[in-house]
Order: sequence, then C-alpha cells, then structure tokens
Amino acid sequence: MILIEGKDLTLGYEGQGIISGLTFTVSEGDYLCIVGENGSGKSTFVKTVLGLVAPLKGSITLSGGLKQNAIGYLPQISDIQRDFPSSVMEVVLSGCLNRHSRIFGYSADEKKRAQYAIEKMGMLEYSKKSFHELSGGQMRRILLARALMATEKLLFLDEPVTGLDPAATSELYALLRNLNQSGITVMMVTHDIHPALNDAKTILHLSHDGWFFGTKDEYFASRMGKVFLKEAGHDN
Repeated sequence: MILIEGKDLTLGYEGQGIISGLTFTVSEGDYLCIVGENGSGKSTFVKTVLGLVAPLKGSITLSGGLKQNAIGYLPQISDIQRDFPSSVMEVVLSGCLNRHSRIFGYSADEKKRAQYAIEKMGMLEYSKKSFHELSGGQMRRILLARALMATEKLLFLDEPVTGLDPAATSELYALLRNLNQSGITVMMVTHDIHPALNDAKTILHLSHDGWFFGTKDEYFASRMGKVFLKEAGHDN
C-alpha cells in the first residue's frame, strides 16, 4: 500500500526551483534513505513532505490513512532544544500534541503508550529524569520514542545520528531496523552510507545534477550510486 506519492514535483523556495520532475513513492513497510550533497534540496524535501512548504509544481498525496500530523518526525539535533526543563516522560508525551490540542491532560491510554515507547527504546529507568541530563545518544532515543507517539505508520528522521559516537550510532540504527521489521515505515535523510548499504529498501538521491529514485540494487548499479559509493570509500 502506498503511503506517500510525489508526482512531477518541482521543489524550491521564493519561486526558485532546486529539484524538478521528481516522482517517488513510499510504501507501507518501506525503509527509504534520502541522500545527497549539501544544498541539493534535502531540507526542502523534508519541509514539503511535512506540509510546511508547498511544491512549486506537481503534487504530494498521502494515502493509506496517513495524515501529515500523524508522521512521527525526528528533526536534526541542531533544531532540538537540549535544555528542556521537562522530564523524559513529559517529552515523550508531548508527541501526542501533534495530533490534537491538550486541555485536560493526557489520557491513561496515552501515558501507557508513552511508557511502552520509552521501554521499547530501553530507557524506562530514565523516565523520571530531566531530559537535559541525558547524553546525546539517550536524547535521540527519547526523541524517537516521542516521534512514535505521533504515529503508528511512518517515522521521518532528519540526520538522526549526527554528533553521535559509533556505539550510539549503531544502537540507534538497530532500533530503527527493529521498528521497520515490526511494520513501521522509515524515511531517513542521511549523510551516512551504512544504513543505505545495510537497511534501505529504496533510495532517493537528490543532486545538483538531478535525482534518482529506485530500489537499493537499482541505485548502486546506477551512475549516481556508483559515484556515491566511490566518494564514501566503498567502490569495491
């Protein structure tokens, strides 16, 4: 089942196109890696999918019961307020706010779901700690749990391992792999080739010279994919 479909998109800002003719699909259970050099339009793509900016041309259609406010979004760490004066549990529960306004507090079901999401991240013992006391890797896990509160279908992550050490990076990729295997669709913007090599099912490469969308095998057989592998030191 297709969840997101983009047709003949021109993406950009202030009337200036960055990407043109882009067509792609994200299907249920997919693991899509979005790669490309700086300035190639990845941030604009993120904002367009989230409905924050409109495409200059073409259309993006959400289907399969997916709505933009039900996409679990994990922004870049530079966009995250590290000194939240909130507990871990409060940060995770705030993921519900994307769906509806909060007047009378969180329901028992929402609190149960938050506890389950924290437990799924292996962070239950930290649920009463202040968010700002956590390490970078722990923060990322809690923000992933928060994103899960907003969705039962699709996670959209923007450079989720930036600034993490190798151990924390490996742990986060393992969590995403397990979530995808459990049925959650994953879209991830990344500069790291490893998830593209190991976990991706489809790849969208945005470039100043154009774009590519297809399966992982199709991508690494393409000119654009071969260049990407060579530049990352995986050209054997």
